[in-house]
Amino acid sequence: MDRFSAAERALRTAAPHELLDAVRHVLMEHYQATSVELLMADYAMTILQPVAALPYTAEPVSVHNSAPGRAFGAQEPYLRTSSHPPAVTAHLPVTVRGDRLGVLCVTLPEETGTPDVVRELQDVSEVLGHEIVVAERDTDLYLQARRADRLTLAAEMQWQLLPGRSCSRTEYDLGAQLEPAYAIYGDNFDWSTSADHLTLTVSNGMGEGIEAALLTNLAINALRNARRAGLSLADQACLADQAIYGQHHGAVHLSVLLLRFNLSTGQVEVVDAGSPKVWRIRDGVVEPIELEAQLPLGMFEETIYTPQHLQVLPGDRLLFVSDGVYNVASPQGERYIQNALARAATNTRLLPPSQVPRAILQELTGHRGPSQSEDDAMVVCLDWHGREH
Repeated sequence: MDRFSAAERALRTAAPHELLDAVRHVLMEHYQATSVELLMADYAMTILQPVAALPYTAEPVSVHNSAPGRAFGAQEPYLRTSSHPPAVTAHLPVTVRGDRLGVLCVTLPEETGTPDVVRELQDVSEVLGHEIVVAERDTDLYLQARRADRLTLAAEMQWQLLPGRSCSRTEYDLGAQLEPAYAIYGDNFDWSTSADHLTLTVSNGMGEGIEAALLTNLAINALRNARRAGLSLADQACLADQAIYGQHHGAVHLSVLLLRFNLSTGQVEVVDAGSPKVWRIRDGVVEPIELEAQLPLGMFEETIYTPQHLQVLPGDRLLFVSDGVYNVASPQGERYIQNALARAATNTRLLPPSQVPRAILQELTGHRGPSQSEDDAMVVCLDWHGREH
């Protein structure tokens, strides 16, 4: 058995909470590693925290100005050398289908840190990422390592509902973020992909705290139930609308934007049921996409929803934002939607979609100023590449 196969087997046979111990043991035995550390990205995507000494973990490192942070941001191995003793530390992104989980840091004797070995270690970190995703069904270890602070109960419910925070395929790249990360309650996003379609849901729940989280949970699961039953996009909206109205009888509602992308043609079917909005960046021009707004889900009994159609082109970037982004006013009273959002979209045009939401939300904080309270805020970024025929 070669050493990569030994590492892969060790990870696949390890107990869910022992993945780090398993990868550390096999890397020390087969690759002469002297140190192996796993860092997990926190919910705010600003720090990387060691999977150690949980639930409090060890001292975190910054995503923005550290060697592991460089590997995490660039999504490429980053090497650092030291001379006493001569050694090389490989910082390797741990990522699953574009969803950035963290960084694996492996220190090797200088003579063994060859490019071929680094490529093998990157493959090991990819296997580790897949095993972490599977292990999270059975252990809290890796979720605890992501926490720089305690989550509110509403935030716990919302984060558990998400499919991930980024996703990549040949046809597209997706990235998304919610803020305040540790106290989010109503905003949410969801996506699902198949051989020929991408379905994307961006929602903005009414209310605060647990009530908002419960409402969003009901809506997202109703939409998933309808989607998995093979219903059309309009019927998915109708079923979720009936579920919310049946539970709350019009007392609360949920705004949602439903989109279904044809991966072959770039044709997009859209149901706009409320306040989330979409901007398009095409050939450097930032502009809002005006849709026919229909009633939010759950407002009235048996609402009928009618889909609209758009066309996306290779090179297009779409930004989806909640009202906690575009409605935010500066201390001078200027709403973010007026000028600042277009500036933020332009300023982040060279960043990959996985990094765009975080960057825009940081600019939003500066626009808001220190005196205003922080509402739910959500940004989803989609880069469309299309499919070669």
